[in-house]
Amino acid sequence: MNKPRVVAVIDIGSTAIRILVSEVHGDGGTIRRIDRAARPVPLGRDVFVHGEISRESMLQSIRILENFVELAKGYGLKKSDLRVIATSAVREARNRDIFIDRVWIKTGLKINIVEGVEENYLTYIAVDHAIRTIRPQFARFNSLILEVGGGTTEVMLLKRGRMVAAHSLRLGTVRLEEQVRTGIDSPNHLDDYIRENLRINLELLDTELPLSRIKFFVAVGGDARMAASFIPSTKRHDQFSIIERGDFETFVMRAQSYSMEKIVRRFGITYNEAEGFVPALLVCKYFLQATSSDNLIIPDVSLREGVLMNLITGKSHKAEDQFHRQVRASAESLGRKFHYDAEHARHVTRLALQLFDELRDDHGMDDQARLLLEVAAVLHDIGYFIRGSGHHKHGQYLVANSEIFGLSRQDIRVVSNVVRYHRKSVPASSHSAYNALRTTQRMLVQKLAAILRIADGLDRGHARRVSAVQAELREADLVIHCSFTGDMSVEKNGALDKADLFENVFGYRVLIQ
Repeated sequence: MNKPRVVAVIDIGSTAIRILVSEVHGDGGTIRRIDRAARPVPLGRDVFVHGEISRESMLQSIRILENFVELAKGYGLKKSDLRVIATSAVREARNRDIFIDRVWIKTGLKINIVEGVEENYLTYIAVDHAIRTIRPQFARFNSLILEVGGGTTEVMLLKRGRMVAAHSLRLGTVRLEEQVRTGIDSPNHLDDYIRENLRINLELLDTELPLSRIKFFVAVGGDARMAASFIPSTKRHDQFSIIERGDFETFVMRAQSYSMEKIVRRFGITYNEAEGFVPALLVCKYFLQATSSDNLIIPDVSLREGVLMNLITGKSHKAEDQFHRQVRASAESLGRKFHYDAEHARHVTRLALQLFDELRDDHGMDDQARLLLEVAAVLHDIGYFIRGSGHHKHGQYLVANSEIFGLSRQDIRVVSNVVRYHRKSVPASSHSAYNALRTTQRMLVQKLAAILRIADGLDRGHARRVSAVQAELREADLVIHCSFTGDMSVEKNGALDKADLFENVFGYRVLIQ
């Protein structure tokens, strides 16, 4: 048996900085908590009101992080054993680079900014692990995963276990608290404000997956766990709890009637935590009421467990395969939103991936690049939703301004550029979106777009005549052998017409047989 590895995750959130120290068992994919701690710090209030982290909060954060480094040392951990993440407050701060630099200089800790979509992914893998005993039921019904944070609310919709949509909504407890401070003078007004703010978001989500068909509702976060601990009828399992819908709504109504001081006394939490308690529960209540779920499933995990799960499962083939399926499902959901030609998209994707695999020894790209090619191929024609003329440019815009589960903003920028160059002109220094990429990303875009252009050309007539391809390198030529039915002259000409970028990037003349 492999010796467990002790690691720690520090999460710099909107209302507090938290540390989780755990034993990670790589062979069984399990985590055993050793220690955890949290210290309040008003980063969210600074950023969401004033736009930047104040000097006082910066110094306070550094002191907390220094203390957490000492705590980690007590478990024999080095700074290399610490993973430090920061979410919406630091992510949105105008002076985030200064904050990151000061923390590095004073503590030696490197902060990793977690973007909204990545936050969704890390939360998802933590939840998926926690509910693994009832996971088969999730594969038969629709589900919603919700986490109400200080700065954002993370929402994931799954149709029979497959990701349909993942969104990071700019609606968090700290933002709601500020509304309370600046004009909402009663619990009913807070209730009305939250309900009205959620209405449009719920309507948009309903277009992606009818919320009335949601059977399983998963609520993640400390506020939901707190509620579960104070509701007597809560059914507790190994790594999650279940609350009946009616019992939860009754609890929220009772908590809503309490003063802030009573919440602090009744639930034994700090004033800082109490301020966001009722807003978080109200957001959860209105999402729940939009579904047909009879109860809430509340896993005993957080973003921090997701980071740890990513450490121990990120290399496994099973976890990678599941992740790729969810990314593909999210991309296909986005395609359906913009009425894409699903059959053509799937066919071009199949051909593009075959070419990628056939040329592995020559293109030097990894599995992450293959995933980005897959997403770009699925979405390459969604620009038709706006207009056929210039649809490659419209597609770039739609992708660049969308969220795709499991992909970072940098990944999405790469994908959007690959979509941009699947036809017409090749990348040029005058193209601002392309030029804004790093050198390695620009090279990646050129390679992926070169492959996608040929694959798309091989289905120029959307007739799916070319069923498979094999690549053969002959000195200065790349010969693509096609399995096909009927007359493929249109497809052959289509591929050759779009082979210019491939020939420039890889240096081979393309021949179609």
